Amino acid sequence: MPHHGSLTKGEKTVISGGNATIFVSNMDAAVDFYTSVLGLRLTNRFGDAWATIEAGKGLTIGLHPASPKYPAPGTKGAMVLGLEIDEPIETVIGRLSQKGVSIRGSITEDDAGKFATLEDPDGNRMYLWQTTVDAAATSDFART
Repeated sequence: MPHHGSLTKGEKTVISGGNATIFVSNMDAAVDFYTSVLGLRLTNRFGDAWATIEAGKGLTIGLHPASPKYPAPGTKGAMVLGLEIDEPIETVIGRLSQKGVSIRGSITEDDAGKFATLEDPDGNRMYLWQTTVDAAATSDFART
């Protein structure tokens, strides 16, 4: 197994931020729970397509609607780690591949940006997210 140690001098950090994504069955109910019930702050809401909740210093919760492409809400895998990157996703994948990380499937792209899925050594799923200029400009992350 390849060594995944700390960065060497001059090596660039790949990750610029991220979130814990939770797949939800009802966006309104989920937003209400995290804001009204838990008292957390809603930072973005894109209808029923996506919402972000600030959960204290350094933790953002991303709420994503249920979809046949993802595990059902409340089941194993219905929470994944989303890692925002600040350089082209192809570059990041190349660097991670040199360290023994394999990408599951291929890069996907939609209005929010480019995505690639990978797993940690225990098989926990996470994704890399290269935001589009439009998505980044409307995000609170761009203003912090």
